[in-house]
Amino acid sequence: MIVVGIDPGTASTGYGIVESSGSTLSMLAAGVIETPSAARLERRLAEIHGHVVEILEGYRPDAVAIEELYFGANVRTAFAVGQARGVVLLAAGQRGIPSRSYTPQQVKAAVCGHGRADKDQVGRMVARLLALPEPPSPDHAADALAVAICECNRSPLDRALARSAGVRA
Repeated sequence: MIVVGIDPGTASTGYGIVESSGSTLSMLAAGVIETPSAARLERRLAEIHGHVVEILEGYRPDAVAIEELYFGANVRTAFAVGQARGVVLLAAGQRGIPSRSYTPQQVKAAVCGHGRADKDQVGRMVARLLALPEPPSPDHAADALAVAICECNRSPLDRALARSAGVRA
């Protein structure tokens, strides 16, 4: 199973591609889509969409996992992040790829065992779970890999529940 994890943002959108085979997780790729701050929002969103389309077509994932919005003090930033999420979900939807959203707390709990882990702890656990020599960098890529790991850990449970209910997953 291949999962693309996304940590959305208009300035920097992190992506991480993880392959799950049995109980083994492997990183296939990770990085950050950066857009110029001087560019108009519609150009930034188009650039994010274009890069995500390339990733989806290149890796042919079974699922896309995206981090949900974290509403901090800046509502304007939250709206922009929501728009970046929208273009990612659009790219997945256009290709018929199932998508699921996770809160930052759910991602941290899946990777670190509790929802209040800091960024350094998430990065170290991502490295450990993916057998990487050091934590992924930058943080947006590490966060995206954590989102993908969250989906990989949830998917076997979903398939088992579907089988027990007599539904094909």
